[in-house]
Amino acid sequence: MKSLISRLRPATARLSPGRAVAIAMLLGPLAGALLAYGAVAAQEPNGVTIDDFTFVPKELTVAVGTTVKWVNHDDTPHIVVDKNKAFRSKALDTNDSFSFTFASAGTFDYFCGLHPHMVGKIIVK
Repeated sequence: MKSLISRLRPATARLSPGRAVAIAMLLGPLAGALLAYGAVAAQEPNGVTIDDFTFVPKELTVAVGTTVKWVNHDDTPHIVVDKNKAFRSKALDTNDSFSFTFASAGTFDYFCGLHPHMVGKIIVK
């Protein structure tokens, strides 16, 4: 470690403050892109996000026994309601979540109880 530090000191000493700022400006967007990619990659494979008054993905296919998690990223509350009353969430505020385990095969059409134009579908095979 001391060897690495001793090698880096002369290299960083040669950088003027202007160059350091330029390097930071060039590397900043790259770091931001990597963080954004990490956030997308961290999304659960059996998850539905609620964003901009939309369920994403609108349709999700899962196996019997899978737990699906809805997460609200809107600033407005939403309620996830199955059309046939198999499940219903409480009002989900920003960043709240609701999970449901699908124990049987079938098609589950759902909507937002507060905004009925918001619709989605879970297909369980």
